Amino acid sequence: MVIWLMAGLAIAMLIVISIATRMHLPVSPVRLQKDNVSSSYPSQQCFIWTAPDTSTIPPTVEGDLIRYGRLLVVHTARYLGPGGKVAHISNGMNCQNCHLGAGTVPFANNFSLVAATYPKYRARNNRVESIAFRINACLQRSLNGQALDTHSLEMRAMVAYLLWIGRPVAARVSDGSRSLKVWGAGTEKLKYLKRAADTGAGREVFITYCQRCHGMHGEGLWVDSLREYQYPPLWGQHSYNTGAGMYRISQLAAFVKNNMPFGTSYAHPQLTDAQAWDVAAFVNSQPRPAYRGLQHDWPSIASKPIDYPFGPYADSFSAWQHKYGPFEDIEKAHAFPHHR
Repeated sequence: MVIWLMAGLAIAMLIVISIATRMHLPVSPVRLQKDNVSSSYPSQQCFIWTAPDTSTIPPTVEGDLIRYGRLLVVHTARYLGPGGKVAHISNGMNCQNCHLGAGTVPFANNFSLVAATYPKYRARNNRVESIAFRINACLQRSLNGQALDTHSLEMRAMVAYLLWIGRPVAARVSDGSRSLKVWGAGTEKLKYLKRAADTGAGREVFITYCQRCHGMHGEGLWVDSLREYQYPPLWGQHSYNTGAGMYRISQLAAFVKNNMPFGTSYAHPQLTDAQAWDVAAFVNSQPRPAYRGLQHDWPSIASKPIDYPFGPYADSFSAWQHKYGPFEDIEKAHAFPHHR
């Protein structure tokens, strides 16, 4: 599985957005939905988002901030990693290891919805989160690091970049679209297996497809001269911790199916759904740092995702089943609570 820069898909004409648009956007009342259907032919009802061309970033102070924000997303480790130019507060991974192409690639956790949806309520923390709060959560979880000062140049730059890249969707929202389905946001929602994900089978998938880039022990490939990983570690002390979104196997399996190994896209997957589930289970069965704030996550236990691997739960299923499945029975129990 190779984390590699992938080109954004040029499907639709870029919507021209005013350069002078300010960066403080209100919370939108419009219902924004992700299109989780992996198809090279999106339905006509979908808005096909294309990331703005970086050549359109203005030669202004604001433009400099946006460009710096993009650099921080692409080369996070060079600035904030173990040998960072600015601070040493993260594990050496880059933001774009999980948000491919600096957050521009369809079905690769892109940033298309950020400008139109934040601030927004998230049940994991039971609060309305700002973009800065969300970025710091990623730094603390996916990059197993420390939070940035929200007033720092680096935080302001990353917020500026995320707002700039999501302006095509924000513009559609401001045009009055009441229910906008954005094609390619997030990742594909994979169907649940009828069985538990198999870590043994996942190990074979890892050896066949992933080991050549991520290493026999999932250690990745660190390049001293670049001060970052060419291929990120998938477990161990320099990988994401147990509080990261990728530690839920549904999240990791979908990302893998849509984007891994090298050359894969949502339209041309190389792995089956079962292989994606199994290798996600294998990777997340390996040792990694523990997130120290788990006790504060999902204060309403009834709102926990069904593949969240830490109790307590509002059902009688084990933590093992919540981590590996099968998930259909858990989903049914949540749909009909009196059957729990």
